[in-house]
Amino acid sequence: MTVIAAAPVRTRLSLLLRLLILTQLAFNIGFFAVLPFLAEHLGQAIGMAGWLVGFVLGLRTFSQQGLFVVGGALADRYGIRPVVLAGCALRIVGFVWLGYAERTWAVIGAVLLIGFAAALFSPAVESEVARQAVLWEEQSGGSRTRVLALFTVAGQAGAFVGPLLGALLLAVDFRTACLAGAGVFVLVLAGHAWLLPQRVPGREPTRIRGGAGALIRNRRFLALCCAYGAYLLAYNQLYLALPEEVERVAGSQAPLAWLFALSSLLVVTTQLPVTRWVGNRLALRRSMAAGLALIAAGFAVVAVARPAEWTGVVGLLPAAGFVVLLTVGQMLVAPAARAWVPDLAEPGRLGLYTGALSSVSGLIVLAGSAATGLLLDAGLPPAVPWLVLAGVSGAAVGLLPRRS
Repeated sequence: MTVIAAAPVRTRLSLLLRLLILTQLAFNIGFFAVLPFLAEHLGQAIGMAGWLVGFVLGLRTFSQQGLFVVGGALADRYGIRPVVLAGCALRIVGFVWLGYAERTWAVIGAVLLIGFAAALFSPAVESEVARQAVLWEEQSGGSRTRVLALFTVAGQAGAFVGPLLGALLLAVDFRTACLAGAGVFVLVLAGHAWLLPQRVPGREPTRIRGGAGALIRNRRFLALCCAYGAYLLAYNQLYLALPEEVERVAGSQAPLAWLFALSSLLVVTTQLPVTRWVGNRLALRRSMAAGLALIAAGFAVVAVARPAEWTGVVGLLPAAGFVVLLTVGQMLVAPAARAWVPDLAEPGRLGLYTGALSSVSGLIVLAGSAATGLLLDAGLPPAVPWLVLAGVSGAAVGLLPRRS
């Protein structure tokens, strides 16, 4: 007797999952309509010194990435609805405050509030998307990485549209851009107050106490954090090493906008097909390993070309190659890392672990970026910093947990 296996049943994404994916799109539209223009506003309109502008921007990053673990733990304890709504409300207040802030202390307070707001709602949303992706995988037979890739695409689309909206609003003034960003979050707050369920089935409140100790002892999860931190350190070179290289070959940083647009366009147009192709062939560990290897190759491309001292359009080709390889590596690494966290997290603590992934890797990026800056300023042969960064990305493959 021949037994024919039933084909997996494809199911549509749940209403909650679609809401959370659209949330990521809206979050990034509102955020990137304001923040890319903050440094110039602080320096020109407020009159801050360069070091103080950098300090304020660093505070925003710390209040966001560094406190993700707090937002994740609160989502585990109280559910995602109150944490998301509180984060949206704080972001609205922060943007309005920033629009009217004219003194240093007021700017710092507004920026800290904006960052902490994201530390509340982002891990809550990301952890629930990951949990819902696992449920969708069990029900449909598809890969959870496809859902998380769609989440990534939504975020990247928001990061692409937001600056365009902000640039149009800046024709009026910075305050208008801030108020428009606040308006986006007013809409998000209203939509979630209406559509987000009071209680998500299957997500039970978990005590905050005791979670951190188990997390610190979870060597496989910490290994994933270190590998993910190496990826984020590489991605951060879009804002550190790449601008210096573009300045050298082009005489200005004008081509950076085109390289950033290339990266965003690649993610928006090819993330889903790439994830679909990879999901049918590679496990999570192999997907991350392949992505890190591509990122290492991107750094190597610039390192090999650097001694030739090319300039002009030809000189931009290695930089463009780096951006393409880094972006494709990102498309392999980011969804796989998020998809892996539910397998490594303790039951009921997915929010804590999702937040910790960002917080731990963010600390790695903070230390690694300082070290990279020293490398770039140390007067070493021009290829050395790029070779070191290639080595860091390649070595991160060995940090990945052995079983996925």
